Amino acid sequence: MHVVILTAGGAGMFCGSCLQDNALARALMASGEEVSLIPTYTPLTLDTKDESLLGLNRGRVFLGGINLYLKHQSKLWNRLPRWFTRILDSRWALRLSSKLGVSNDAADLGPLTIDLLRGEEGPQRRGIEELVDWIVNRLKPDVVVFSNALLVGPLRELRKAFDGPVWCTLQGDDIFLDALREPHQSAALAMISDRAGDENHGFTGFLTHSEYYADHMADALALPRDRFRTLPLLLEPDGYPEAPPTPQDGDVFSIGYFARICPEKGLHNLVDAVTTLRERRPEVNWKLLAGGYLGPRDKKYYRGLQKRTADWGEAFEYAGAPGTLAEKAAIYRRFDLLSVPTVYREPKGLPVLEGWACGVPCVQPAHGSFPELLQGVPAGRLVPPGDVEALAAAIEELYDAPERRRELGAIGHAGVREFHGPAAVAARFRSIVRPSLVS
Repeated sequence: MHVVILTAGGAGMFCGSCLQDNALARALMASGEEVSLIPTYTPLTLDTKDESLLGLNRGRVFLGGINLYLKHQSKLWNRLPRWFTRILDSRWALRLSSKLGVSNDAADLGPLTIDLLRGEEGPQRRGIEELVDWIVNRLKPDVVVFSNALLVGPLRELRKAFDGPVWCTLQGDDIFLDALREPHQSAALAMISDRAGDENHGFTGFLTHSEYYADHMADALALPRDRFRTLPLLLEPDGYPEAPPTPQDGDVFSIGYFARICPEKGLHNLVDAVTTLRERRPEVNWKLLAGGYLGPRDKKYYRGLQKRTADWGEAFEYAGAPGTLAEKAAIYRRFDLLSVPTVYREPKGLPVLEGWACGVPCVQPAHGSFPELLQGVPAGRLVPPGDVEALAAAIEELYDAPERRRELGAIGHAGVREFHGPAAVAARFRSIVRPSLVS
């Protein structure tokens, strides 16, 4: 089975969806399938080997972000010869534009988003035709997987030329859509619903990493719930400790956070919880260690957290956004426990899996994907969302029970490999997709 995965680059940002798409490609190849991973908008930013650089695709980026923007801004741009505009789709040009701080904030991208969703009816028609021709006539896949619903623009043209199944993975689309300003938000939702759910030219079905997110997106996009299937979140164990480390009782108790530094991910909730702990148990050397991407949009938010923790000294540390898996794993190994107390109802929860891979238990809000993750691998605690007191109490409980903390870490270390490892996820993917293949 030849699978084409169409993914969206994160404009220089480490993106959980990109990491999942790249990991799925590698897992399927390891299980004997042929896979072509195609980036759109920008090249992928990854902390592991980039699978889009392999095979016929060789890193080619379609619907490059610079040309998308210029076509949106000027009708004349589409009249220029393709040999002239193609240089702007090169990886070096797209990476340079990302480094220059080109916005990927949904609040700024409403009109461009609508242009993309118009597909063959909009200014991106030529780029869509190139993409469809490449998939159908060069790659010749058995199945195509779109990594999010916002890529739905090319779907109708692809369906006209390709009679195999076309699936869509939904893995955080709503956070972008919710940030769009009106009237673009309502228009985008209607256009995605119309194109994605079309019985003749829409998606064969939808993949989500949790039943929660399937319910949520079926309702948000007015899509048939019976066309949704659950694919476990994937974590590649290579690069993480082969055995759960033995925690050492030290002078410092490190509470870890690893996610994008932004209000949606809830670092401020953890700051509040640690503030409570510092007041309640001043004899304990509490440390809050945070890692993850910090973008231009959220620097003001981060500066606010710095001011609130100014009197903590070294008890609050931002470890930055590591560029390699080894650097990321090194940060996780410094955690005694992990908490990413999101405000947003998280559809994936990859930091939890990464923590488990390092033998680190978690304390998470009981919403989004987290209840399902901890039901499958009971390696942590759930607390009411937004309840800082409950969050502090759960952290304190695990601090006071080091043996239980080690036990939970060992459960997570084993469970993430059994239920979320490449072999398990590849097998589940095949069980979903193979029945939909045209005989």
